[in-house]
Amino acid sequence: MLLHLDIRDMLIIDRLELAFQPGLNVLTGETGAGKSILLDALGFALGWRGRADLVRAGAAQGEVVATFALDPDHGALAVLAEAGLPASPELILRRVNMPDGRKMAWINDRRASGDVLRALSDTLVELHGQQDDRGLLDPRQHRAMLDDFGGHAAMLAAMRTSWSAHRAAQKALTSAQADLARMQAEEDFLRHAVAELDQLDPQQGEEATLDASRRLMQSAAKMREDLARADAALGVQGAEGMMADARRWLDGLAGRAEGGLDEALGALERAMVELGMAQDALARFAEALDLDPFALERTEERLFALRGLARKHGVGPDDLASLADELRGRLAALDGGTDQIARLSAAETMAAKDYAEMAAKLTAARRAAAAKLDAAMAGELAPLKMERAVFTTEIAPATPGPEGVDQVTFVAATNPGAPAGPLNKIASGGELSRFLLALKVCLTAQTRGITMIFDEIDRGVGGATADAVGRRLKALAEGAQVLVVTHSPQVAALGAHHWQVAKRVTDGVTFSHVSALNPDQRIDEVARMLAGERITDAARDAARALIGAVQG
Repeated sequence: MLLHLDIRDMLIIDRLELAFQPGLNVLTGETGAGKSILLDALGFALGWRGRADLVRAGAAQGEVVATFALDPDHGALAVLAEAGLPASPELILRRVNMPDGRKMAWINDRRASGDVLRALSDTLVELHGQQDDRGLLDPRQHRAMLDDFGGHAAMLAAMRTSWSAHRAAQKALTSAQADLARMQAEEDFLRHAVAELDQLDPQQGEEATLDASRRLMQSAAKMREDLARADAALGVQGAEGMMADARRWLDGLAGRAEGGLDEALGALERAMVELGMAQDALARFAEALDLDPFALERTEERLFALRGLARKHGVGPDDLASLADELRGRLAALDGGTDQIARLSAAETMAAKDYAEMAAKLTAARRAAAAKLDAAMAGELAPLKMERAVFTTEIAPATPGPEGVDQVTFVAATNPGAPAGPLNKIASGGELSRFLLALKVCLTAQTRGITMIFDEIDRGVGGATADAVGRRLKALAEGAQVLVVTHSPQVAALGAHHWQVAKRVTDGVTFSHVSALNPDQRIDEVARMLAGERITDAARDAARALIGAVQG
């Protein structure tokens, strides 16, 4: 419920403090007195998008503070929690507008964005008038309104989940089909490449080993010449022969040397053993060089095959083994692709079936809710002197989406036999006002904690019809809070609380002023609404009678 509205330096309001009450609050005043400014100011505090030039001429800034009382389960508390803002039984919205258009907002004394304000406003206030800028006349909003009326929140949540699952299944199937098509397009390449790699069977590090062997074998001829020279130098014509001669000479002297040559002979013996080992090693190496005259050719063929295949695939020779594994995997995926497509297709079919079943249940629920809404509207229109009008909630097929497969449109026929059409196309101003009031009553029957504002919704009606509109507004305000901007004395007479909006001129400057009316002042105001600028005793008597009839 809206408790207080404090306005500073907004348009023609310099300073204004209003304390609203539960029940039906009526605001009256002459045309141009500033009633719409109050709504503009409240909308500004709630973050609604509107006119930019709100700051009073010459003021440093404009400011609006709106205070609301919240029940423990009020929807605004969830918005505050999601935004990380403090909550309390009173919600204070403060918004400042600078002359250059800059705006700043605070919620419970914490800085906040316009988006958070607007999210809160959806739980706090509903504004309705003949222009219905809050959506009753917008067919794009009708499905959501019907779902709210029917209490379809749980079904809608399940519907969105099913839609997401169906979309995910479709995406997975489409992606797998595209992947399979790409793999099928390169199937010949894959099979040839895998066969080629399998035949070559490249190993990690093999290229370096082959290259070293190749270089060794390429130098074998020169190595053989040097090995022969080394073998000759170590043989009987070389070191071996000279060492044998030295040993023979020393052996001849050993008997006369009294052991003096023993050390030399021992060392020479060891040297001859080492010399023999060197000769054996040279022989084995030379023999290895001569084992296979075609080894170099085979090594070069293998090395060139590895390098050629690596160039063909744009990888290094050491990466051929991992490439082979990758291509084998792709080929396996191709071979198993049909099975995967079958599994994904089955999953997509199941998801589509689940979505279709949920959509059908939601459609049935919407048709049931539509029948209840149409019946409720018939009950509301009769007291508003529109018993011959017919309101219909039309449900037609729509493109499937996260909220089902239905398009919902509110249509009406004002006279029997007349074709039905959109409310704002077939109804006159007065009829439209009553249609919107009836619709609002039906749609908000379960709504709690929202302040409903009706801006001249009684325009174009008078007499008994205006009285009927006023009585419906009064009934709507029972246990709730309704603010009505009205020019109708019949509606004003029904108000539980009455404010008068008037202009005053001070030092050549026009200001708007709002006064809470006492019983006598209220009689004068209703008399003005009945008689015009000149209030007569007869008009006052009529006002007393009108107010008395309402109270009676």
